[in-house]
Amino acid sequence: MTSVSLKRIVVVGGGAGGLELATRLGHKLGRRQKAEITLVDRNHSHVWKPLLHEVATGSLDDDMDALSYLAHARNHHFNFQLGSLTHIDRELKNIRLAEIRDDQGELLVAERELAYDILVVALGSTSNDFGTPGVKDHCIFLDSPKQARRFHNEMLNLFLRFSASHGEKDKVNIAIVGGGATGVELSAELHNAVKQLHSYGFDGVSNDTLNVTLVEAGERILPALPPRISAAAHQELTNIGVRVLTKTMVTSASAEGLNTKDGEFINADLMVWAAGIKAADEMKEIAGLETNRVNQLVVEPTLQTTRDPFIFAIGDCASCPQPAGGLVPPRAQAAHQMASRCYSNILALMNGQPLKAYVYKDHGSLVSLSKFSTVGSLMGNLMRGSVMVEGHIARIVYISLYRMHQIALHGYIKTGLMMLVGSINRVIRPRLKLH
Repeated sequence: MTSVSLKRIVVVGGGAGGLELATRLGHKLGRRQKAEITLVDRNHSHVWKPLLHEVATGSLDDDMDALSYLAHARNHHFNFQLGSLTHIDRELKNIRLAEIRDDQGELLVAERELAYDILVVALGSTSNDFGTPGVKDHCIFLDSPKQARRFHNEMLNLFLRFSASHGEKDKVNIAIVGGGATGVELSAELHNAVKQLHSYGFDGVSNDTLNVTLVEAGERILPALPPRISAAAHQELTNIGVRVLTKTMVTSASAEGLNTKDGEFINADLMVWAAGIKAADEMKEIAGLETNRVNQLVVEPTLQTTRDPFIFAIGDCASCPQPAGGLVPPRAQAAHQMASRCYSNILALMNGQPLKAYVYKDHGSLVSLSKFSTVGSLMGNLMRGSVMVEGHIARIVYISLYRMHQIALHGYIKTGLMMLVGSINRVIRPRLKLH
């Protein structure tokens, strides 16, 4: 292969994979002006998606912890464009971004086009409601910081109303559909949030007045993890007061709660849908690229799309086959690994060298049950079987996963300073965001 002049690299989606990729490309190519790197995202700032449940409950203040795309781009030698992808023109090699309007509907930025030589789609995923009636109208999806903030505001209003009612209502009812990591972690984090709210003067609010129901259609919660870890998490949730319903399918949602296939009605003042994922509906056969039934772009092992070698896809929006069969699971560690392989493959493509296949390495999974516990398995494919960990050691490893993401973005020194600032903030700031 001979080298090709590929000077414009556009990465669409600033999640874990997309932002890490743009940062590395900026350091390698942007700083030396060997290529123009542009990151596109519909949001102004980045929050690591596995932490959105903490933003939702207020345990994490995203005003303090969010990363500004504009500032990060300036510091790491790439460009940032605010916008949403609407079209890809493979012949002209450009993408179209939707117009931007303010809350009053006034036009801020007109529809525009960006040219590319190499395009990387890293748009992540959204919750899949499977067409269940009423879900879109009455449930919150924790897919973005905006939705997490919406949940946080509604949760505070709900507890404020309950506190002011002076016992007129017995319980605050919150229902969460989906027993994956998001649903499990949010269930536990809610009970921690209630403890904090009580200490800040929300009279009458306590774990006894909070009724959290976690609904899972499958045989057990955390189906992607080994049964013993699923059982440990189930037991811990039950111990702190979460009602866990397995083998329960939701058939519809209303303003008052959820209807199940078994005929039970689950009363709920606030509902979250975290059952299943899919790529955005706009991705379905975009630009004639091959997609699967959940709108993911089908890619070769090299992470190039099957119908265009100059368009890559990484993260949750990519359907990537594995040598042993099956597909790469939608996990943060997979997005991190894909970003690394995509980075090296883009350099290989630019230099006319052979591209290498991406092989998913399962380093295990950890689920945080807030301050109560952390459970999971480590080194899933590095040993025979996996090692189950829980408690304090698991919590340390869980936090280290986020630190690895920060190191990929900021380096060791700045990440260390951020950890120091975080320790100081835990002393001087409220333990829960109250606004």
